[in-house]
Amino acid sequence: MIKDIFIVCRGAGDLATGIIHRLHRAGFKVLALETKKPAAIRRQVSFCEAVYDKEITIEGVKARLITSLDEVDEVIKQGVVPVIIDPKGESIAKLRPDIVVDAIIAKKNLGTFMGMAPLVIGVGPGFTAGEDVDIVVETMRGHNLARIIDKGQALTNTGIPGNIGGYTSERVIHAAAYGFIKNIRHIGDVVKKGDEIARIYEKYDNNTSESGFQGEYVPVNATISGIIRGLIRDGFEVTDGFKIADIDPREGELKNCFTISDKSRSIGGSVLEAVCSYVSGM
Repeated sequence: MIKDIFIVCRGAGDLATGIIHRLHRAGFKVLALETKKPAAIRRQVSFCEAVYDKEITIEGVKARLITSLDEVDEVIKQGVVPVIIDPKGESIAKLRPDIVVDAIIAKKNLGTFMGMAPLVIGVGPGFTAGEDVDIVVETMRGHNLARIIDKGQALTNTGIPGNIGGYTSERVIHAAAYGFIKNIRHIGDVVKKGDEIARIYEKYDNNTSESGFQGEYVPVNATISGIIRGLIRDGFEVTDGFKIADIDPREGELKNCFTISDKSRSIGGSVLEAVCSYVSGM
């Protein structure tokens, strides 16, 4: 029975959220594993934000941070997705899930292997179906997006974001220095090219000043005009080159900031297909 199948998903960023959302809505029991300081920029549609805010609801599905594996069953019974801090996946051996999905999207394998569960799925590049995972799901936009691969690898990451409104690399903003982010604008704000949307301060200590941000700062300016679709959390420590923001040039698409993307839903659908195919053959 679907309701008896237990799935652990490594990662709860925006792509992983599309997967978790579909599996949960289909009736599967899902637990998400995250790091102590998740770095999602599409925070409004990432279950990992529960690590900071204790709970988050995305398109009708609630996720809640838990601190003990003893809480997993009770939270799932409440119709909520439990999220626990476990970046190395150490709890997987104790939990003995039916299925493990690695959706960290690290572009490399961070310790997932066949044998973690009867079915192991790797999402995106860094996995080889038939070697370290059973199945790989393609994450590259284009003709093969969300294709299920049972032998071989997903396409290598190009480092070039998907085309939205004619923009690719221009719409994604990376930190120009090490420091701590102070957001001047917010997700959903309409900005013009050149507008200051954030600052990167040298220091951050909320115990020593009203705002916590100290020293000189580097301004973060909008690279194109549009809607801020993603912006990393206030106070987050970033390194030079770290991805910190995403601008959608389509000013009429405000709702997209607060709903799961087409890419996430497509990948989630393929993971659901792979899971259902496995369960039907049990």
